[in-house]
Amino acid sequence: MTMHVLCFKWGTKYSPEYVNRLFAMVKRNLSLPFAFHCFTDDSHGIRSDIECHPLPELDCPVPVNVPGMWRKTAIWRKDLAGIDGRALFVDLDSVIVDAIDPLFEWGADDDVILARNWLKPLSKLGQTTLFRFKVGAHAYLLEQFQKDSQGIAEQYRFEQHYVTQNVRGGVKFWPKEWVRHYRAHCLPGYLGRYFRPATIPRGARVIAFPGEPNPADALVGQWTNGQPVTAGEHLSNWLKPEQRIRPSLRGHLACFQKPCPFVAEHWRE
Repeated sequence: MTMHVLCFKWGTKYSPEYVNRLFAMVKRNLSLPFAFHCFTDDSHGIRSDIECHPLPELDCPVPVNVPGMWRKTAIWRKDLAGIDGRALFVDLDSVIVDAIDPLFEWGADDDVILARNWLKPLSKLGQTTLFRFKVGAHAYLLEQFQKDSQGIAEQYRFEQHYVTQNVRGGVKFWPKEWVRHYRAHCLPGYLGRYFRPATIPRGARVIAFPGEPNPADALVGQWTNGQPVTAGEHLSNWLKPEQRIRPSLRGHLACFQKPCPFVAEHWRE
């Protein structure tokens, strides 16, 4: 049986290299037969052994003036590019650091399995950074959304909150050590990151990079919209408001990292 790995790429935030590197990481870390699918509005530069498809249609207005990636809700379509069976959706800004076969073997066939919200673990909410589902089995999520896309977006704010609270029978969560948050679980504390680079937590299989920084930043040791600087330069900029990454002193202090060895090792073709 073929397993399916899916990603979305639209707009210009991520280059085709993100798709190609994600494919290469899957290929190195998945021993099961698989097909890799990229749903995109621009397939230029994506390697030929990746199956590219047009972005699936929402068939309703895209919500406006709300946070969250509501365009991703189209993945729940009953007819998703002819794909059948278990599918693993992976955000492009993810780094796979160990075998992901267990992500296809965990749980029952119809389960929707997500990472638990890392920063609010008691909220019982999930993250759609990386989740598994059976294609077409939960089409009601899109059908319900189509009836009032703007209202649902305003109610739930983020599409992952909508998914978590509306899957019939409830969602399931990966074992917490499998999918980890780069800032929360890999980077040392605010002072420690001036002396040590980020490391892979024990038992991690996938490292997620929600928000910022992203893997390209971690690779060279910079913060988003910043430049690679030494620890001394970053601390010196703390005293220059116009040079700070964040306006507050604490915010600027937090926005430092050394080049990350595990990103250099794993985030490559």
